Parts: sequence; structure tokens; C-alpha cells
Amino acid sequence: MPYTSAEARQELLDALAGVTDDIGVALGALGDAYEQLDETTADHLEELLFAPVQAAYGRSKRTQGEFADRHGMARPASATAAPGAPSRGVRAFVDAAVDAVQRADLSLAALQDSMMPVEVGDAELRAGMAEVRRQLAGVPASAREFVRRLGR
Repeated sequence: MPYTSAEARQELLDALAGVTDDIGVALGALGDAYEQLDETTADHLEELLFAPVQAAYGRSKRTQGEFADRHGMARPASATAAPGAPSRGVRAFVDAAVDAVQRADLSLAALQDSMMPVEVGDAELRAGMAEVRRQLAGVPASAREFVRRLGR
């Protein structure tokens, strides 16, 4: 059964909310890692990982909010990531952040491949999704580099 335009827009908005939640999970995990580091290493984590993930989170929230506003839809509520147990350690928090970033990126790629953003005719949405993916693209490699240098 084909989607109506309203159903397609709602599915897109729900998917974007999931992406934003995943990015929020990554931010939470990076914040937990930050708390366990000395000042110099924490600053390095912030520069390499936290800043691009935070920028992607803001862009994702803005993209979904503006999309909802343009189509007269309610903005989705954001989920809050629960803090992690400190005993997990910095590497585990960074790994959790990378996993969440990769989930978000895969979800965005699937949305872009679905052509649904094109079908609803929203160029701003497509641009926002592409920008979020661009902002997240270097995070896994940066995380590997950060963890490799951890403790040196």
C-alpha cells in the first residue's frame, strides 16, 4: 500500500528523531569519557570527537525541527542518554560513542538511499542530512587515533 505524503513525512521525522537520539547517546558517552581524563587528554578528546559529534547533534536537531515546522508537524521529544558506569573506562565509552555514531550514519544512509527525502520534495531536509553525515564521517577514524594514543 503506498504512503500518503503525510505518512512519509512522519516516517522521515521519526527516523530523524532516532538519528538524533543515537548522536545524543554518542555525546553522552563522550561526556562520560571526558570526566575520566586529565585536562590535556580531555581537551584532545573534545577537539577530536566531542566537537564534531556535538555539531552533528545540533545540526540533526535543527534539521528535524525545521522539517517538522515546515510541514506543520509536532517536533519530536529528545531522549536523554543515561550516564554510563565509570568502571567501563574511557575506551569503552569511546567505543560506545563510535557505535552510536555508526548507527546514526547507517540510518541516514538508508534514508538517503530510500529516496523518501526526494519524494517528499524537501531540499532543506536532504541538505541537513548530508551535513550531519559529513560532520560524523571522521569520527570513527579520529576515535581509533585517540584510543591508540591513550595512556602514552
